[in-house]
Amino acid sequence: MATHTLDITKEHCPMTFVKTKIKLAQIAEGDILEVILLEGEPLKNVPKSATEQGYNVLDVSHVEGNIYKVTIKK
Repeated sequence: MATHTLDITKEHCPMTFVKTKIKLAQIAEGDILEVILLEGEPLKNVPKSATEQGYNVLDVSHVEGNIYKVTIKK
């Protein structure tokens, strides 16, 4: 099992989940993807969309300022 990181702090919806979904498609089953994103729409939509797509959102944590990390298991 490997852990991958995706920084989408410079992206805006709907590209935040599009980039997340592309990265999830590239990693192996059982791997972890840590998505670094901004509060607001990305923080609300990425975990929700990942869950709707059948992925397991393990954690949502505050990093600093308006930056958060969403941990998703494929």
